[in-house]
Amino acid sequence: MKLLLLFCIVSLTSFSQNSKEIKDAKSQGILDKLSVKMKGLQSFYIEFSATVKNSASGANQTFVGKGWVKNNKFYASYGDNTIISNGIKTWTIVKEEKSVYESDANSGDSDAINPKKLLTIWETGFKNKYEKEETLNGQLVHVIYLYPKAAAKAEYHTIILYISKASNEMKKAILKSKDGTVMTYSMTKFSPNETIADSKFVFDSKKYPGYPVIKD
Repeated sequence: MKLLLLFCIVSLTSFSQNSKEIKDAKSQGILDKLSVKMKGLQSFYIEFSATVKNSASGANQTFVGKGWVKNNKFYASYGDNTIISNGIKTWTIVKEEKSVYESDANSGDSDAINPKKLLTIWETGFKNKYEKEETLNGQLVHVIYLYPKAAAKAEYHTIILYISKASNEMKKAILKSKDGTVMTYSMTKFSPNETIADSKFVFDSKKYPGYPVIKD
């Protein structure tokens, strides 16, 4: 902001800084409210669609996914991949490779694909900025930008969240990576406090004959 009128530069600079603080405070308030809501749920079920595009490489993929979460356990499927976590161990089943990858549930990689973590991604490592309010599929949504605090180490330079003003639910997320890849996730269904049997989060190797289990 370089409005260099000597008689009002001080007041204009002050206004610019205060506006930024108000915007940041607004986005943080919305995100905090959503965090409280998500953490207050014992369980939930989600459905989503996703697209992955990169104009440089020509990549253009679309897939759908589902996720079941119960406390610290989750089961997620997207495309041909399935991820199961019992809260202690996480198993990633990759159909294309006919392999299963086992890791500790509290490892960084496991957190990355935990539906509950994805729906509270803003809580650590990001600065946020309230951008605007707009209409998405007939609903008013808050548009909030996330920027990684450690930008040099981050894979993504920008994440854009679309949060319903009425229901306080995330409706869409756009992840923009440094290599030009843009991933768009659209939530098509969200059912809180679903009744989910614990057996949903049990990995049974017998269901995947011929799939070696590779432990990290």
